Amino acid sequence: QVQLGEFGGGLVQAGGSLRLSCAVSGRTFSSAVMGWFRQAPGKGREFVGAIRWDGGTTDYTDSVKGRFTISRDRAKNTVDLQMNSLKPEDTAVYYCAVRSRGWAWRVEDYDYWGQGTQVTVSS
Repeated sequence: QVQLGEFGGGLVQAGGSLRLSCAVSGRTFSSAVMGWFRQAPGKGREFVGAIRWDGGTTDYTDSVKGRFTISRDRAKNTVDLQMNSLKPEDTAVYYCAVRSRGWAWRVEDYDYWGQGTQVTVSS
């Protein structure tokens, strides 16, 4: 069983930065993928980016490329989302999720979810 917990959300001005972390506990495999998703008010949950559990490769949606970076902190056993040059349209609840095997970009393809953390970017 895998358990996830996000933290690090908050309020930031446009152009600022935040770093979100997702603490991972339980059994995982080297082939697992950690995804970050977000959900703005009135919208569905949107893929943001993902990283293989071994940290080898990453993928991002076009709207965050060059601004967001996903990494794994092996000492803390977390997967982190560094968000720079934040924009008001980045405002959303951010979720981390795990897919047991292989790359995927859809919500329904992920097996485990955290509870979410709010990110608010003021103009």
